[in-house]
Amino acid sequence: MKPKYMPVDPGYFEIFEREMEKDDARVIYFAFAGEPKLEESRGKITGVEDQGKEGHFLRFENNDQVRLDRIVVINGIPGPAYDEYDSYALAPLTCQAGYDDCFME
Repeated sequence: MKPKYMPVDPGYFEIFEREMEKDDARVIYFAFAGEPKLEESRGKITGVEDQGKEGHFLRFENNDQVRLDRIVVINGIPGPAYDEYDSYALAPLTCQAGYDDCFME
């Protein structure tokens, strides 16, 4: 099941527009899977498409499309989902490490 689309800060649209001017872009994003999983799309970005309730998507020349709110990094620049990615990366450093309660004596 796909998570509901979360609106993206308008500042990211400026970043996406700037990256569209380049001949090649590398986008790392969260795939729609049961567990957090990263995937990559690479190529020329041709535009941003509004698909209504489904959300906004980056379109590539190779027909890949990536939902904007799932982008972790675009050409090395943190994207809208970077904070979510960072929280997964830091989870093992918390006392919970994936558990509901901390066990302290």
